[in-house]
Amino acid sequence: MTTREWRVAVGDDETPAVYESAASGTEGPVFVCAHGAGGSMSDRSTVAAANALRARGLGVVRFNFLYKEKKSGRPDPMPKLTSTVAAVVARAREELGSPRPLIIGGRSMGGRAASMMAAEGFDADGLLLLAYPLHPAGKPEQLRDAHLPRIAMPVLCFCGTRDALCTRQLMERALTTVTAPWDMHWLEGADHSFHVLKSSGRTDAAVLDEVADATARWILRLRATRRE
Repeated sequence: MTTREWRVAVGDDETPAVYESAASGTEGPVFVCAHGAGGSMSDRSTVAAANALRARGLGVVRFNFLYKEKKSGRPDPMPKLTSTVAAVVARAREELGSPRPLIIGGRSMGGRAASMMAAEGFDADGLLLLAYPLHPAGKPEQLRDAHLPRIAMPVLCFCGTRDALCTRQLMERALTTVTAPWDMHWLEGADHSFHVLKSSGRTDAAVLDEVADATARWILRLRATRRE
């Protein structure tokens, strides 16, 4: 396995990033994975998702948003979030030789920031969303879907059927306005953290395996489309 650590300049600030190759050690598709609002590049759910994806042949870049580096609990404004993602992507391309396919996305807020970039035509091969936060918990009227119809790149989105931030009916309604090739994958019994109740008969690890297996199949389709 190859591991590389970088300090990435974002305006007058900088933030750490780490690249870990696929578990096989081979260079290939790369996922630039942004963390959620309450997480970090090293939180358990982000690292677990990264490891599951690496086991399926993806290299993963994890990084901190600037507010996390400053030990603030308040996320940066969206323009600063997106500029941080863009800076990390640029560094990954520089260091890794423009890997293809290169996927942007991440967990919750991090995925939302990447989706805003996709809607503005950011250069990437696909968008991978882990628990897209369609609305705040308990506030389904405050939808975060206005930009989704502007996305053109392929999308793979995972949400749990118990996710308080993504009501299934509302998400399915929002997707009727989307023309991008959007694969929506519902994780039965999972919440916003992809946690399942013991009574479900499944484990959190099984949910991550489902996510990783579906992502690997999606990546194969992306690569096939690029060769056509």
